[in-house]
Amino acid sequence: MTESQWPQPGRERLIVPAPVGFSGTDRPNPEEGLLRQLDERQVMMMGDNPALARFPAKPTLLDFFRLRLQRITAKHLLTSALHAMNAGHSEKVVLACLLHDISNGALIRSDHGYWGAQMIAPYVDEEIAWAVRYHQALRYFPDESVGYAYPESYHRFFGADYVPPDYIRRDAEDARAHRWYMTSRLVTLNDIYFFDDSPPPEPERFEDIIGRHFRQPAEGLGLDSSAAAHMWRTLIWPNNFL
Repeated sequence: MTESQWPQPGRERLIVPAPVGFSGTDRPNPEEGLLRQLDERQVMMMGDNPALARFPAKPTLLDFFRLRLQRITAKHLLTSALHAMNAGHSEKVVLACLLHDISNGALIRSDHGYWGAQMIAPYVDEEIAWAVRYHQALRYFPDESVGYAYPESYHRFFGADYVPPDYIRRDAEDARAHRWYMTSRLVTLNDIYFFDDSPPPEPERFEDIIGRHFRQPAEGLGLDSSAAAHMWRTLIWPNNFL
């Protein structure tokens, strides 16, 4: 595409990273320096970034898998969903597995279960969003009755002596008493990490299940007026200054 086909043509477009991405690190906040650079030729980026794949006019869920999810998370979600499908679980469980870490791979890592549930809540059955929300807390607590053990990977991620915070313990206890507990627990059972070079399943394999259980907005995902549309718009235009 030519330069004139992108927003703010003829100007250098500056990107200010989101504070959540560098808070607590040794990376300095570049905002003040970038603000001093602004003039007729240099502006803050708004709209499509040529460095990223452009979305179609009416984005779908699978467009986000193809165009924005980080490779390792996309592979993890697709493989977890396939694992659940092959185990004969319900389509609700399969879709919950497909979406459970979507915040991790595209938006924000901290409290990813809660963020992910908010992202999908307007578009899926309440049980699916609930399962995504509570899988984060349930991951930390074994359930021998279904063969779920504490993940070995968590020892490597956080250290063998890590203790989850009180809100995680509280939410896991609440989840155990809920009628949808097993839906979320099945997400944890299929929440398997894959650190190898094998190819992931094709996203299209889940197109029918998505069509039956994910309410695609007519305007396009992120361009609708739901309470979570802004989260998907943020993925479309992640470098917008405002």
